[in-house]
Amino acid sequence: MDTAERFDLATRNTAEVVEESELEALFEEGSPSAYIGYAPTGEMHIGHFTTMRKLADFLNAGMEVTVLIADLHAHLDDNKSPFELLDARSAYYRESIEAMIDAAGADADAIEFVRGSDFELDEEYTLELLRMAAETTVSRAQRAGSEVVRESDSPKLGSLLYPLMQTLDVGALDADVAYGGIDQRGIYMLSREVLSDHGGQAPVCILAPLLSGLSGGKMSASDDASKVNLTDDCDAVVEKLDGAYCPAGEREDNGVLEYLEYLVFPVIAERGAEFHVERPEEYGGDLTYDSYADLEADFRSGELHPADLKPAAGAYISRVIDPVRRHLRERPELLREAYPETYD
Repeated sequence: MDTAERFDLATRNTAEVVEESELEALFEEGSPSAYIGYAPTGEMHIGHFTTMRKLADFLNAGMEVTVLIADLHAHLDDNKSPFELLDARSAYYRESIEAMIDAAGADADAIEFVRGSDFELDEEYTLELLRMAAETTVSRAQRAGSEVVRESDSPKLGSLLYPLMQTLDVGALDADVAYGGIDQRGIYMLSREVLSDHGGQAPVCILAPLLSGLSGGKMSASDDASKVNLTDDCDAVVEKLDGAYCPAGEREDNGVLEYLEYLVFPVIAERGAEFHVERPEEYGGDLTYDSYADLEADFRSGELHPADLKPAAGAYISRVIDPVRRHLRERPELLREAYPETYD
């Protein structure tokens, strides 16, 4: 696979790459390393799954991939995860991530997993964190983390340390590429500005789009109707998609189309499958798609109606998450120990 093919794999279905020329140079030099971090807070959902598909692309492009289970970050962000639950939630996140990576068509064994507390408490890391804290203004730290950490009129100190630690994580993990949602952009721009002064190098940033919620607007982890959970059964998935915001012919804020573009079509392409829509003969009969672009074109033109699309989308999404659902249901203790207030 040549540089252009590897570059296309690594950058497809992304929102932004900073900077593309730097990524091309990394591929020319060899096998760049990439990392993504997940703070083990609330239950993982389908929004996380889309990033797993990108990790499969990274592996197929010959990149080395590290997944950081950012346990200390989960506590620093306004105590979203109580300290006593960090071990249980970290274990649940790792199991869920491994299952999603396998379901997305990659080999989870090819990925290195690291917990933040394994290295973020080391003396050298702590010293660099204090140096960076001494050089960074409160307003700069707030601006960097404004789309990631919970905001308040009286922020806790942990929310200010969060973006500084994420910057240091890039260097500590020797990552050439920092990958995350577009909401992470502020933090990674801070990394590009200051990391070279703290023993690291400015990372290339590959940023993923954030999915819209099924109820319209931004997906909310606290709104169950706006997302598909990894443990939702087929009936629940189909019901959520049936009630989803999906106005005829409109693409903006359409979570149904986004799920198909960024998760379903990449996964079924990996499996050599097609997307089939059942439709009454009186409305033209069944439709079959082997590319998302063709489906969206039909949707925009009115050839494909939401009433026909949504049942098919629900069924395919359920199939995509099924291996993860089964994996988690076979291990009920993971959720019970990680979220005792919900599964007690």
